[in-house]
Amino acid sequence: MSGSSAVLPERIQNGNIWRLAIAQALAGANSVVVYATGAIVGNMLAPSPVLATLPVSIFVVGMAACILPAGAIARRHGRLAAFLAGTGAGVLAGLVATLAVIMGSFWLFCLATFFGGGYAAVVLQFRFAAADGVEPKRRARALSLVMAGGVAAGVVGPQLVTWTMDLWPPYMFAATFVVQALVAVLSAIILLGVRLPMPTAGEIAGGRPLAVIVRQPRFVAAVICGAVSYLVMNFLMTAAPLAMHLCGHSQETANLGLQWHVIAMFAPSFFTGSLITRFGAGRVVTVGLVLIGASAVVGLGGIDVVHFWWSLILLGLGWNFGFLGASSMVLECHRPEEKTRVQSLNDFIVFGLMAAGSFASGGLLAAYDWNTVLWVSFVPLLLAVVALAVAVRRNATGAVGRGGAA
Repeated sequence: MSGSSAVLPERIQNGNIWRLAIAQALAGANSVVVYATGAIVGNMLAPSPVLATLPVSIFVVGMAACILPAGAIARRHGRLAAFLAGTGAGVLAGLVATLAVIMGSFWLFCLATFFGGGYAAVVLQFRFAAADGVEPKRRARALSLVMAGGVAAGVVGPQLVTWTMDLWPPYMFAATFVVQALVAVLSAIILLGVRLPMPTAGEIAGGRPLAVIVRQPRFVAAVICGAVSYLVMNFLMTAAPLAMHLCGHSQETANLGLQWHVIAMFAPSFFTGSLITRFGAGRVVTVGLVLIGASAVVGLGGIDVVHFWWSLILLGLGWNFGFLGASSMVLECHRPEEKTRVQSLNDFIVFGLMAAGSFASGGLLAAYDWNTVLWVSFVPLLLAVVALAVAVRRNATGAVGRGGAA
């Protein structure tokens, strides 16, 4: 069970949730800017077409590299300190990316996306922070409501790119990255009003050894399902804008497809928490994995705009159910004093694997084609289904650790 042992007053709980949701929207817009422009700018600046998607992959590497340090900051100094450090990285991401475009430096642009990944790593804590000081029965809903802030990101991010990409000729996207930095500053201002419990002595000590916690079959299933949901989503989303470009579709069309994808990622969050409470996290995860598989099937149906758009929409929906369901399972696998260590470990594994998938996506698209990328996505999905089935079976036979029914 996650969260501080002390329940905060309801007024503070609600204020935290709304502020974190708004900050999630602003931070999500920053990430959408990277996904919408990363492969395109990479293709403009890279010394080889094979490296076009490397900046987006470096973004994911930045996430994986910064998750554990962000968790350590939160454990020792409180989540707010980690949040402000993250928004600082977001400001740097925008400013360095602007400089990279003006200078025509591919490797400087990669550094910028690494900073952007560091920002995104801290933003991952928002969903768990929403559960701090909240009664157990409200935690899944609090988590999903914060993630619902991403709906605004789905609208703001792509439109931000469309409105600003040509404002600083001849430096395409330079103005976009300046605005990206300003959005991160605004996010920091919003976060200053968040009131969360400070770490207790027990939280700083860390609780049980991680080796004990990670042996729980339910935790293993949660990590694998969360990792696969995010890995396959990123795997396909990284390649999709460039694949659309290579198929002759316009940048505006790709931006709009990405917009609907991000909306689909976060819009279900208004009710995902209620579905988890009613049907159980395991069932919600299963639906998510099925939807992700359906996304790949639709993508294999053709290369028209409608195929790309519906594939991206189904991909977003599947990610929401898969990732939020898995995150809720993680909340069931640790004690309050273990939360930051276990949550950070979960996210480190998820985004470490996601980074590998992101690198593979660009290489497969460059060496083969979009269909190959889609076919490969079925492999990790099968692994997740097996892991979830094993956890459910172990739970049914009483062999699972603390965590309840799937």
